[in-house]
Amino acid sequence: MTVFTSGVMSDARLKQLSDHLSSVPPGRLSFVVNLNNPVQTPAPKNEGRRIAKFLSLMGPWCTPGFNIYRTDFDIEFLFDLIARYGMHRHIRLGLASPMPGVESIYIKPDDVRGIISRLYTFRPMLDRLDIKPGLDCGFPLCGFTDEQLGWLMRHSGKFKFGCGPAIDLTPDLNVYACFPLSGFHKRSLFEFNSMREVHDFYQGLFDHVRSETAGIYEECDGCVHREEGRCSGGGACQVMNRFVGEAPVRLVEIERGLSKPCLSV
Repeated sequence: MTVFTSGVMSDARLKQLSDHLSSVPPGRLSFVVNLNNPVQTPAPKNEGRRIAKFLSLMGPWCTPGFNIYRTDFDIEFLFDLIARYGMHRHIRLGLASPMPGVESIYIKPDDVRGIISRLYTFRPMLDRLDIKPGLDCGFPLCGFTDEQLGWLMRHSGKFKFGCGPAIDLTPDLNVYACFPLSGFHKRSLFEFNSMREVHDFYQGLFDHVRSETAGIYEECDGCVHREEGRCSGGGACQVMNRFVGEAPVRLVEIERGLSKPCLSV
């Protein structure tokens, strides 16, 4: 089981976590801890202390996660944290994604290839320290050179540049496709009989989106890698973000979701 967390919690909650989970083998439970570069994105002092305390207790159960939201990002600080706290030698890398209809900082499609090139500059240290990069959704296959793809394949043996529903469940038992699309067709969990039904519902919406626009680039339309399922053409949220501000000419399933970003429909 994998749990995503910021690592920020009260001392009392952290003690409970440690008491109950420290006996669980790291192979059965893992935390993906989303971390920010302390120089580029300074955290409040108290927050930094809580993250350090979480990692000192739960480090062997943790994989560092890093969301790229600027083109000059730096991940070297993660190498120190992995060594200091005994974290998994793997980094989950994600692209900051847009929330359609909401002002936010995110990586634009035209910047993705530059992001990939910068990531590749860290290859010597990743290789020397035997730390494996793992890509979350949103990265298009065409953004990589053959050399870069070969490097990734050597680490993982298999890569698929996909984007599908990553179902989130809220405390009030609502569900949505993923965090960037938290306002797109949010539903009550009680409308479904199984998680398979939830997934299929949102996969159907994603398919509607892809039928309207193939991907984040014009060349996604007709791309053999997308047609054969090796690449989804970038993130669905990036595709839908292109629809915001357009005339209402899309399929009704899409328009209803975009016109009511905070409500169920």
